[in-house]
Amino acid sequence: MKKIFFFFLLLVSALSVFSQNRVRNFDVEHYVIRTNFDRAGKVLYGNTTVRLKPLASNFNSFTLDAAGMNFESVLLEPAGKPLAYSRTGEKIAIALDKSYAPGDIIAIRFKYSTKPQKGVYFVGELREGGNVVRASQIWTQGEPEEAHHWFPSYDFPDDKATTEQFITVLSGETAIANGELLETIENPDGTKTFHYRMPIPHSTYLTSFVVGKYAKVSEQYKTVALNYYVYPGKESVVPNAYGRTKDMMRVFEELTGVDFPFNKYDQTIVANFQFGGMENITATTMADTEILLSNLAFGKEAVTDLVSHELAHSWFGNLVTTKNWSHLWLNEGFATFMEAAYREKLNGRADYLRKIREDALRFMASDATGGNRHGLLNVSAKPDESLFDTTTYLKGGAVIHTLRETVGNESFWKAVNVYLNRHKFGNVETEDLKRVMEDASGQDLTWFFEQWIHQAGYPKLSVKQVYNPRTKRLSLTVTQMQKIDFITPAAFTLPMEVEIETAEGAKIEKIKIDKRHQIFTFKTGAKPLKITFDKEEKIPIKSVKIFPLSSALVKTAR
Repeated sequence: MKKIFFFFLLLVSALSVFSQNRVRNFDVEHYVIRTNFDRAGKVLYGNTTVRLKPLASNFNSFTLDAAGMNFESVLLEPAGKPLAYSRTGEKIAIALDKSYAPGDIIAIRFKYSTKPQKGVYFVGELREGGNVVRASQIWTQGEPEEAHHWFPSYDFPDDKATTEQFITVLSGETAIANGELLETIENPDGTKTFHYRMPIPHSTYLTSFVVGKYAKVSEQYKTVALNYYVYPGKESVVPNAYGRTKDMMRVFEELTGVDFPFNKYDQTIVANFQFGGMENITATTMADTEILLSNLAFGKEAVTDLVSHELAHSWFGNLVTTKNWSHLWLNEGFATFMEAAYREKLNGRADYLRKIREDALRFMASDATGGNRHGLLNVSAKPDESLFDTTTYLKGGAVIHTLRETVGNESFWKAVNVYLNRHKFGNVETEDLKRVMEDASGQDLTWFFEQWIHQAGYPKLSVKQVYNPRTKRLSLTVTQMQKIDFITPAAFTLPMEVEIETAEGAKIEKIKIDKRHQIFTFKTGAKPLKITFDKEEKIPIKSVKIFPLSSALVKTAR
């Protein structure tokens, strides 16, 4: 019965994950996105060319994601031939002029206007005492699926394309976007157009722009241009908030063995941002409320974690991207783990473990409240803010730490290097990570991924200790107390170290907890004074309740 149930669980998981993928019959190669704005009406005027290639024969129509757009024209380029189209919900279906074959290149130009409900956000200026302390802004937020609210696109992470943007703004404003700034065009009407090109393919949700009045502070890491965009008069925040960016790049390159994959890295603050930061490719957006905390002593650590997290996404999320949202933990878990990895290099192992432990505790506190419980492989993932929870981030980072401890430091980083190189500029699923970790370590990690990634919850251990003074033996009765449900293992497999302290000193015993109820017995030589489970925090996602030592009853002869 148990085996039948387990097979059923795996079948349900497999079917659910499969349903997270999208079926498409084309590959987008390039977007050219031209934008200008009506600030008062919060309207975006767009003129976007989508260049794509069919993936199948007899390709005569296709559908893109496009929400709330009023289309003026849909034209086949370069001839400018009008095409028939229809709108249904957040989709636009285009009928082509003929059938095309794989290898053909098709370019469609869309001219439209939209008052976006998502994806683009208009923020008014902030005044204090009649003075402008922060000018108005326009910025985008694409993750998970908001890009199609401002340009027609295939808005899903499994297709990567290059992008080019022409952003027209007011005099005195700056536009920051992905890739290299090729030119700034002064227009006859006094506006300016910023022309950016991102030549490396990336998922749609990473496409972005920010428009506003900014002061730019620049430096260089090797050949990588580093630019920090802050409000005029706030330049003093840059050293405290972003001063370690170069060192973070160096550390992440050393750990992964992979150079920073792009030729620039911008970090820009914006107002009213719903997250701490967003890793838009080469152009990270950050909440001003977070970054400005770096001028305060209590905020520096949090800002360092934020900056390192978003930078880590350049490798984990941008270079290598989750194939669908059920695997998002591969992006966010690694970025959270790399926060701790940077602390380890900066401050030492103790600070690394403190960060991992704090993340684990926060996840366990959240998990205890119930709610949307799911495995790291989130088979119920929906493209909304429910994706961004403590499981995906905090449990994800702590589990990656446990994976590192399970396979060993050398094998772990060797596998990370293979993972990034094998899948660079591509998309990944959880199985891809499992495969490289197994190859590097020579271990079968099926048990690890099933309990820590596919299933939910965490182990709750109850430990009763009994010492027999006659035999000088300590018995530990370990019971896993976590509630058994459809997605939580009845018994986790936990390779564990137990430290036993006596008057003679301390010794380490290695055990393997893999049943709901187990008894372990050790020769101690003297009465135990203290026992500690997992002193090195190799498995931080757990609770351990140890009852006071009791003595075994010894019968005396008469």
